Amino acid sequence: MQRPFRDTPPDLKPATLGKRLLAMVYDGLILVSIWIGVAIISTAINQGGVTSPMGRAAMQSAQFCFSFLFFGYFWTRNGQTLGMQAWRLRAQTFDGQRMSWTQALIRFLGAIVSWIPAGLGYIWMLFGDERLTWHDRWSETLIVSMPKQPRKKGVKK
Repeated sequence: MQRPFRDTPPDLKPATLGKRLLAMVYDGLILVSIWIGVAIISTAINQGGVTSPMGRAAMQSAQFCFSFLFFGYFWTRNGQTLGMQAWRLRAQTFDGQRMSWTQALIRFLGAIVSWIPAGLGYIWMLFGDERLTWHDRWSETLIVSMPKQPRKKGVKK
């Protein structure tokens, strides 16, 4: 069951490739810290035996799963990872709803496939009228740019 967002502005536009890449840099830094945490825990559990092929495979599998959980949680909850919040981007379905966990999984795996041929799946959005990447199409979701929120009167920054 898909849930609508509380605050959906009327005229959302697809996000530019540049903004998407900048949000990916932010999220990439968070992912690196998650991977380091998983590596530390894996090393402690295996008593330093991560260098064995089985230990390394277990650690990499855990890192992969935690990476999906990071993206899936934020995408299904409010449509924005921390990097997307910084650049005012949101992931949503074509009809403006929150994505399901199934769509999040398709989007996550599809994004990996989009990077494999030298990022062609992302570059593809520059040539289409709809400005969709491969994984946007496969998951039936897209990234939109959110407008700036107006400042409230009397609030100083």
